[in-house]
Amino acid sequence: MKRCILISLSLSLLFIMTSVAQVTEKLKGSEYCSAKKTRMTFLPDLTDNTSNAPGHAFDALSYSLNLNLFKCYSSPYPKDFGAVCTLRFRVDSSLNFIRLNAVNSSLTIDSVRIAGASFSHAGNILTINLNRTYNPGEIAEVRISYHHKNVTDNALYVSSGFLFTDCEPEGARYWFPCWDKPSDKATLDLTAKVPLNVKFCSNGKLMDSLINNDTLIYHWASVHNIATYLMVMTSKVNYNLDIVYWHKLSNPADSVPMRFYFNSGESPAVVKNVIKPMTTYYSQSFCEHPFQKNGFATLNSQFSWGGMENQTLTSFCPNCWSVNLASHEFAHQWFGDMITCATWADIWLNEGFATWSEARYYEKDGGYTSYKSDIDGDASSYFSGNPGWAISVPSWAVTTPSTNTLFNYAITYAKGACVLHLLRYTIGDTYFFSTLQAYCADTNLKFKSATIRDFNDKVNSVTGQNYDWFFSQWIYTPNHPVYQNSYFFINPSAGTWRVNFLASQTQTNAPFFKMPVILKIHFSDNSDTLIRVMNEVNYQDFSWTFNKQPSTFTFDPGNEIVLKKGTTVKGKLWTGSVSDDWNVAGNWDPSGIPASTDNVRITAYGGKFPIIRNSGMNCASLNIENGARLTVSPGMSLTVSGKILLEGTGKYISR
Repeated sequence: MKRCILISLSLSLLFIMTSVAQVTEKLKGSEYCSAKKTRMTFLPDLTDNTSNAPGHAFDALSYSLNLNLFKCYSSPYPKDFGAVCTLRFRVDSSLNFIRLNAVNSSLTIDSVRIAGASFSHAGNILTINLNRTYNPGEIAEVRISYHHKNVTDNALYVSSGFLFTDCEPEGARYWFPCWDKPSDKATLDLTAKVPLNVKFCSNGKLMDSLINNDTLIYHWASVHNIATYLMVMTSKVNYNLDIVYWHKLSNPADSVPMRFYFNSGESPAVVKNVIKPMTTYYSQSFCEHPFQKNGFATLNSQFSWGGMENQTLTSFCPNCWSVNLASHEFAHQWFGDMITCATWADIWLNEGFATWSEARYYEKDGGYTSYKSDIDGDASSYFSGNPGWAISVPSWAVTTPSTNTLFNYAITYAKGACVLHLLRYTIGDTYFFSTLQAYCADTNLKFKSATIRDFNDKVNSVTGQNYDWFFSQWIYTPNHPVYQNSYFFINPSAGTWRVNFLASQTQTNAPFFKMPVILKIHFSDNSDTLIRVMNEVNYQDFSWTFNKQPSTFTFDPGNEIVLKKGTTVKGKLWTGSVSDDWNVAGNWDPSGIPASTDNVRITAYGGKFPIIRNSGMNCASLNIENGARLTVSPGMSLTVSGKILLEGTGKYISR
């Protein structure tokens, strides 16, 4: 989802987005979301997210909300309403009070009841003193009567017959008291009183809607845990509603309603027409659709761009019925909603996965070529906007970063999707999709929260290998590899050809990246071969012998390592065909005296070995094969910026 951040947008694109409400299919769903975040100036401030955050010694089990919203739908559309929040919680360690997030400027606390004996409300923290000391394992309830003030807080939106909430990352605290962090999910039971002409929707299943004189009482309930930022109210006078039904794969007789709320003059047909096959495809790829219902709702100009993946009810901008947007936001029902990032340092599990799922959806009809084209676009977005920080920063688990950092498009979305692709490439499709399915099926994670470490462990478990190195370099390390590779074609004897490949990386803003690499060698008889090797260290040398002449060499022919820069060129091979002088162009293949960017190889074939008779000679790396030698005349010099390999000893010499 998120209505996130795109580092840079062209003025023409920004003009189009400003001028036209309806989205087209020219942008990715993740880009719609980022464009919203780029343009918005009214996200809630992240209050009390560090030193003043409430201590947490309990597990929230359920929130029951009863709200009287009746007057909010009539002019002058006030934002104040009365409500009761009942929190049921399990005690983790002995306590006689609890603290909740409740923003003072938005909420006034009237009373506390049941286990609540008294309270104080200051600094956006609601402290509830309990009626006794509760021991670990005990379950208690507090009932909080409160009212929302008639203020604009940019979490609750009320205007012209519309009322909706929008809360990521930590905005739920503006409309009800809660422990507002993604690690503690709870069920939600919500009852709302509205006028008869209002359609009102929330999380979970519609349990009932009762008419009482001029009032319609909606009752929504979810049996599945929800993170507070995904709890939602969406409602409007004279909302339009269409419903389609998706039949479960496990039991086709059991159907799941897909509800489409839309404004007059809109048509949700483009998304309605794909939602059932999309649900089936994601169910086959991840796990069966996990919820009692799902739905989409277009809002008003206060939610002007993008979408938000509230659990079972995604918010869209006005008339934003886009398949691209839907494929991103709907994937969040698995990655973000069913399994939620435990902390904001784990946001990759939400946004990286949903952005990758857009590419996966392209693969449904367009095959791997369409999938890969979308991933290549993500890589391009990363390179054009990389701010230079890692996908996951440990401090984010404690201190919530700004939304422009947390939802940075280049890192959280684009690079995040590319890293999932790199994992697919590294472990292969069988292990990759088995990992996704095992992750989604894990009862310790499903309908709960997860850390990146949890997913890392799942990869290790499914593959039977330790892939900690992969996560260390791609998730917790910034930037990407820059390759300066060389290959050599050597003809040691008639009918025999040797191909050597030197894999080297030159980035200075990140350590070495270990990766499997695919190499393509084409031969003079028009045949070719693909070779896959693991590049485990920098300046790693590989060698193969063939009985036919190689003609071309390609590193990563399918560009599967999408997060890379650099070159792969024919290295400087000593031939000595003219003389023994290093400084003679004709003694090298290809012709030319080595420069500081060249990887150099000296073989034992040919009889003449190079002598350096001039100062100021340079190369990037030097490989002296067994039986070969290099002589540097007195007073002369050779500068090697990388490494020297003395093949006869098997040792590298760092320079």
